[in-house]
Amino acid sequence: MEVEGKVKLVGETQTFGSNGFRKRELVITTEEQYPQHIMIEFVQDKTELLNSYAPGQDVKVSINLRGREWLDPKTNVTKYFNSIQGWRIEGAPNAAAGAPPMPPMPPADAFEPASNVNQEDNDDLPF
Repeated sequence: MEVEGKVKLVGETQTFGSNGFRKRELVITTEEQYPQHIMIEFVQDKTELLNSYAPGQDVKVSINLRGREWLDPKTNVTKYFNSIQGWRIEGAPNAAAGAPPMPPMPPADAFEPASNVNQEDNDDLPF
């Protein structure tokens, strides 16, 4: 799966436990009618993929959805947890990149009315 958006936050690499498990979080904001702030975890050697990204950049992230089941030994209740793990990140393609900027449109009052309009033709149908 892939998710696209603008980088909101690139977290620091965190190390856990005696075996040195590493995790780094990335938050992106999707660009849609109702923008979502999505936290994506990068683990172990994938944490280094985030070194060249900063807030404000458009990115496309390849992700895997992960789910875990956990049995609480005290209450004997099963709980479920989800996470989003990133495994690849790249700058999102921008269609307007490299295109020259469009010149501004002149104001509407700068246009002169057409002089060849037939004053007798009141029919506004195109055929």
